[in-house]
Amino acid sequence: MDYLEIDGGCTLSGEIEISGAKNAALPLLAMSILCKGEVKICNLPSVADIKTMLLLLEDLGASYSYEDECATINTDSINKTEAKYDIVRKMRASILTLGPLLARFGECRVSLPGGCAIGQRPIDLHLKALELMGAEIEIKEGYVLASAKDGLKGATIIFDKVTVTGTENIVMAAALAKGETKIINAAKEPEVVQLCEILNDNGILIKGIGSDELIIHGRDRSLLEIEELSVIPDRIEAGSYLCAGAITNSTITLKKVNHSHLISIILKLQEMGYNFDLNEESITIKPSPKITPISIATTEYPGFPTDMQAQFMALSLIADGTSVIEERLFENR
Repeated sequence: MDYLEIDGGCTLSGEIEISGAKNAALPLLAMSILCKGEVKICNLPSVADIKTMLLLLEDLGASYSYEDECATINTDSINKTEAKYDIVRKMRASILTLGPLLARFGECRVSLPGGCAIGQRPIDLHLKALELMGAEIEIKEGYVLASAKDGLKGATIIFDKVTVTGTENIVMAAALAKGETKIINAAKEPEVVQLCEILNDNGILIKGIGSDELIIHGRDRSLLEIEELSVIPDRIEAGSYLCAGAITNSTITLKKVNHSHLISIILKLQEMGYNFDLNEESITIKPSPKITPISIATTEYPGFPTDMQAQFMALSLIADGTSVIEERLFENR
């Protein structure tokens, strides 16, 4: 598809179901490396990154089947621990296999992820944390070479800045480490919370879920048994549809949505004049007689998400006055 042609200038109406969150699905797919037997992950979004992560798991030796937005994965057959550049270059989140592979097999070789169009997202925080857990790390010919022959050990880790994938990687590594791992300044995003809750429900004691300090009690390379789980709704997709309703001043309803994950977005839309009906798994946005300008500064969850900045910039174009949007997370966005 070279371009999208949009015939606009009309109001919207109706209902739409929100897909599973890609950024929650990817760490859950990587988490399957920590498991024995089959793991069924449902409500997967139909996006390229999901297919790439499944391809990476298959290249490592795992088997999987995919049907009706569900992937059934078995990592018992993994027979190598190298995440190749040809696959990793397609998706930065491939680095999420680093922690699980190292924790389970005691060694791995993972290609460095490619560049990022919206700014630098280095993995040095991941690597420093793994070194504190006893890993030997070397960067060679574009690959991270990691080794922990006697297994990873619990440690206290202080992240210098909030990192979502860094928190996820270390939580998964700590799950199979020996002893207790404490993560200070952990990310609090819903995607991180779901990963922790699933591990906690399946034999990994984790304290502080949802806070910026996590304590993980590892199982010393004892694999998990997880049968089936479902990915949380995509809060950015939901927020984008809410902005579409706001821009067209329409009444639309989102279904299969968790509005507790959307508080910062809903509050900003209410500040602009929009009203909502909130039910257990649905949100309805209603038209506003006057659209008020706003001030927004992007920040980590539970603050305003950087991935909603562009949508609100478009919405601000029809506000009655001057809006100010400040990007604080990515220098090139």
